[in-house]
Amino acid sequence: MRGSLIIVSFFVAGLFSALYGFSLISLFKSDPSVYALYLLMFLVGVGIGSDSHVWTVLKRINFEILLVPCCVIVGTLLGAAFYFFLTNELPLADALAIGSGFGYYSLSSIVISKIRNETLGTMALISNISREIFTLIATPILVKFFGKLSPIASGGATSMDTTLPVIAKFSGREYAVISVFSGVVLTILVPFIITLIYRFVSL
Repeated sequence: MRGSLIIVSFFVAGLFSALYGFSLISLFKSDPSVYALYLLMFLVGVGIGSDSHVWTVLKRINFEILLVPCCVIVGTLLGAAFYFFLTNELPLADALAIGSGFGYYSLSSIVISKIRNETLGTMALISNISREIFTLIATPILVKFFGKLSPIASGGATSMDTTLPVIAKFSGREYAVISVFSGVVLTILVPFIITLIYRFVSL
């Protein structure tokens, strides 16, 4: 949760710096979010590649484990679509794209800001931070009423790092492997799914 608060603090600092004329955008020849996206994707690759635990997990995968991230993707997209039909406040593509952050607020907000606009990027940031915080707080309740896999689904991409300790504590250490694998897969897929949604969903 501390990491989420730090991210929000930097966002607020950037917002107020721009409002009061201290924007750094003029230092870049193009949109600075592009450079931030390139750097973030590089760091994601470094983080996954340098984590020996991730490679250990990948060696132990089987068909059943593969179903977990697939079900998280399907469930998240269905939930986003339900929100669209229930409220009709956002275009379907935007609702699906924001949901497809899977809790990875930093990357999804930048990708959506680049493809669409900063307003939707901010919505993605807040929505996906909320998903992470909800998982950290509600994991005991989720395990009790919905089973030991439920916090892994709720955590989405964060189940490989920030929400992993609480998942391991309440679901059991034997679920840590599934949690890490699901988080890694979703982390990798976030930018691709968002891009595909905006390419093929017209509503």
